Amino acid sequence: MSSPQSRLASISRHLWSSTPSPQKTNLSNSRAELSPTYFLPRAAAIEPDVEAIIHVTANGKVLRRSYMEFADRARGLGYYLKTHGYKRVGILCPNTPAFLECIFGIAAAGAVQVGVNYRLKKEDVQYIFKHAEVDIIIVDREFVGLLEGFDDKVPRVVDDDTDATVGELSGDFDRIISEGLDYDRKYRGGWEGLHIEAESEDDVFALAYTSGTTAKPKGVEYTHRGAYLAALANVIESGLNCTSVLSKDRAKYLTILPLFHAVGWTFPWAVVSARGTHYCMRKIDYEEMWRLLKFEGITHFNAAPTVNTLLCRSPQAERLPRAVRVTVAASPPSAKLFEDMISLNLIPVHVYGLTETYGPITKGYFLPEWLDLSPEEMYKKMARQGHGFVTSKMVRVIKPDITEVIDVKKDGVEIGEIVFAGNICARGYYKDAEATAKLFAGGVLHSGDLAVCHPDGAIQILDRAKDIIISGGENISSVSLEGMLSRHPDIVEVGVIAVPDSHFGERPKAFITTTNPQLMGEDVILWAKKSSTISGFMVPREVEILTELPKTSTGKVKKNVLREWAKGNREAS
Repeated sequence: MSSPQSRLASISRHLWSSTPSPQKTNLSNSRAELSPTYFLPRAAAIEPDVEAIIHVTANGKVLRRSYMEFADRARGLGYYLKTHGYKRVGILCPNTPAFLECIFGIAAAGAVQVGVNYRLKKEDVQYIFKHAEVDIIIVDREFVGLLEGFDDKVPRVVDDDTDATVGELSGDFDRIISEGLDYDRKYRGGWEGLHIEAESEDDVFALAYTSGTTAKPKGVEYTHRGAYLAALANVIESGLNCTSVLSKDRAKYLTILPLFHAVGWTFPWAVVSARGTHYCMRKIDYEEMWRLLKFEGITHFNAAPTVNTLLCRSPQAERLPRAVRVTVAASPPSAKLFEDMISLNLIPVHVYGLTETYGPITKGYFLPEWLDLSPEEMYKKMARQGHGFVTSKMVRVIKPDITEVIDVKKDGVEIGEIVFAGNICARGYYKDAEATAKLFAGGVLHSGDLAVCHPDGAIQILDRAKDIIISGGENISSVSLEGMLSRHPDIVEVGVIAVPDSHFGERPKAFITTTNPQLMGEDVILWAKKSSTISGFMVPREVEILTELPKTSTGKVKKNVLREWAKGNREAS
């Protein structure tokens, strides 16, 4: 007679043998290669007649395009580029419908887009296009001059940004779209004949160039997968999917953030995925922004702190009846700015990121218990850079200048460098293996920004490593000092830099703009000493008043220019 153990073993073998063997999963049925290009034909299929783009053209007309029209034009562009074999397409345009159509049409052609900052010097614009090896350039009529002297073998397609698509007022850009659509009608390829699904989601389909303020611009490689996940994160974190059942509400996105900057922080894809409406603006106009906010029902926009500061100080500023979500990034905002914005019902969504992270990658998540704090303390917490996005990994702050990746203490005191890892980190720098290796040293993406990590895991930027002021052995954060000085009632904007000091090594100098023509630098210094919360060793001995601070295209103060101005080199820009 068999033992109980042997009988159990026999039953076990029988059950195991009678269990169907697991089938190998057919991955082609359970997944698709991610690409945000898919969002446009999807939106056009669901709501073809919804307004996708509203824009005042260069010839002063109001242009309105539905999602079907938007998708048709992007598809036509895709077929034109694909049938002519163009693989790298330069874009030199402001925030226009043409740029939005390029973002989707170039990817649909299986090509790489290279959007360039038209505010750069001619030599920098041309350096980028040469470095990126573009084989065609789509350029707005206003910026054709920036291409004078560039390689004649690279064709230019000029967009006139008018309300006409055919006839005398239309231009080259409309012509190539029409040619692409004619090809599509003849061969009936539709979207299926293009690349709405990437061949590999890890392929590069965009190069986003850094501003190059202290070195040559670098081409940051964006992949289909990274852009897709960054766009979906922005939908969630900025609340773009505001449609509801039995409601006509949808996102109305004011496109003032330059589309050439990190592909508009991936918001062109994010807005389309939510079937929102883009209100395009060729340039920032605060009076027009307030008109749109008051009368067009804008629900969202993105802007740097300096843009929000000037918007709040605009003569047209008044509290809006409906809250507008404002994604704030590009440089650390002050608590005072958030106070001013909220008073106007401009609700800040505070994010932080880099070109190398597709734009935003962290968010200062507002916690309900903060409402029980004093206003001053609440706004201070809101000014932190917060935690990693939903599609990213948690942000880390590590000890600087050591070979190992070791986190600082979560005490809000120990200073370290912000680093990232995960889905929405760019692939690297185009044709620059050395810079890529440095960017990802130790297996994390280095930001170069110094911060502390609070006990709740939220990070707070103190400064760029090069902007920390070391005065008499004390570390002074220029960001913190700027935030303190911004609480002066007559100060609009502040930029603080280090200048040499024979006794302390370095000391801070402040450059400000003001609404009070009678304000003197000495008045600010006296206020800082007697009426503010600024520690004595942080008080600047020099405050210079300017009509305007030098800024990058995304609103960051150019501290390298301020340092040159402090040396007496006023020609620097």
